[in-house]
Amino acid sequence: MKKIIITSIITALLSINVNAGTDGENNISKNAKPVKDCFEKLNRATFSLNKSLDNVIFEPVAKAYRVLPSPIRTGTSNALENLSSLVTVPNNVLQGELKKAGINTGRFIINTTIGILGIFDVAEKMNFPEYEKEDYGQTFGTWGAGAGCYVVLPILGPSTVRDTLGSFVNIVGGDPWYNASVNGNNHFLDDDHYVITKVLTGIDFRAKNIDSFENLEKNSVDFYASVRSLYLQDRQQKIANSNLTTETMNDGDWEEIDTK
Repeated sequence: MKKIIITSIITALLSINVNAGTDGENNISKNAKPVKDCFEKLNRATFSLNKSLDNVIFEPVAKAYRVLPSPIRTGTSNALENLSSLVTVPNNVLQGELKKAGINTGRFIINTTIGILGIFDVAEKMNFPEYEKEDYGQTFGTWGAGAGCYVVLPILGPSTVRDTLGSFVNIVGGDPWYNASVNGNNHFLDDDHYVITKVLTGIDFRAKNIDSFENLEKNSVDFYASVRSLYLQDRQQKIANSNLTTETMNDGDWEEIDTK
């Protein structure tokens, strides 16, 4: 009941149109409303802060991660993707995609057991359909909730009001991490585990895209605007389940980018 109430409140908040203005608008598609950069000055300041932290902390860690043997990096990436099914499956259900929910549940069970906690993607070898991540921000979008303003979060990076509140559901609502365990042992995947997986996922994607980000920055007149555009386009395409997704190195996250 608590989760239903929280979801209802957030959906109501998202239905409110944010009219704060700026000339920084981004046309995502013909059918999508422009997403306004209502807090552009603050966003740019946060973006600069994140870039400084990246230069000092995250990029060096990502470069060290890339030195690890390929099987270790592949296994880590597979395991993190497998854990993300715990967010994808309930959102498949909330979006009415019951077939996908069944497929992804089967994928999670197979990879967690035969694939040893997801280190090996056995489901792919068994010709399961390609895995596509879903989250609460995407679910709110399919329910008709507007994106709200574009925001840049400290450390976490690009987002929107809708996507930020969607992430909030994971922590406050606790679903599905809080209920992922067996026999009522609700400490199997608690908030600490969620945060750890997010950190590892960030290191993994950053390691995959060191060169891509460097090229994007070098070839962009406005690096901030380029990242904003990539994020907003990719999010809209994922919400629409469009095949015209932003080309990426792994198509799992917007951050794995193509800078051509």
